[in-house]
Amino acid sequence: MSKSHRLFDLMQILRSHRQPVAGVELAREAGVSLRTIRRDISTLRSIGADIDGESSVGYVLKPGFLLPPLMFSEEEIHALALGAQWVRGQTDDSLAGAAQNALAKIDAVLPPDLRRHLHDGSFHVSPKPTPPTSVDPAVLRQSMRQQCKVLLTYRDFHGAATERVIWPISLGFIESQRFAAAWCELRQDFRVFRVDRMERVELQADRYPGRRRDLVKRWRAQVASKDVDNRS
Repeated sequence: MSKSHRLFDLMQILRSHRQPVAGVELAREAGVSLRTIRRDISTLRSIGADIDGESSVGYVLKPGFLLPPLMFSEEEIHALALGAQWVRGQTDDSLAGAAQNALAKIDAVLPPDLRRHLHDGSFHVSPKPTPPTSVDPAVLRQSMRQQCKVLLTYRDFHGAATERVIWPISLGFIESQRFAAAWCELRQDFRVFRVDRMERVELQADRYPGRRRDLVKRWRAQVASKDVDNRS
């Protein structure tokens, strides 16, 4: 293993530990000697990594430091290119543009021997047609980032329209459909809404309470519980 990949792996191990981790444990996880860990910690510190501690007490990596993407393996680069293709073909224009911009930034810093893997055309994702929508999914993503409520006009399976306030917590892309999971104030429960049935989404000034990730956990637990009941 090259030193660059070894340093990258060590950074990943440090990120996976929220508490200080001893040098001997890092050596065990990385599959190298304790002496190599000490040298690599010194190297990472010299290039800007904020690592506290020492071998006997334990090391902890403070957030904010990123190694350059030249540390990517060939398979990781293929995964990034494949993921960007999927986003461009399956999501909305805003996310598609973001995926393209992200690849351009990676391309700008990759060395030539790795850059070719980003554009070698090894994979192809066929875009699926998505049903026309009246709303911009970017508004739903903004509501999730800011934890803002949304005023929604929605048509059900029978075409009946209702107006309700929802708390969007997750977006899903399943085949050609787009879905939004949310807490519905009208139903006082979690609901999944098809984006193509949304006629209007209006971001509200009110923030919904709690943390979005906690609501996601509650929703997923509810879904899992219903799946178990259905199999019983």
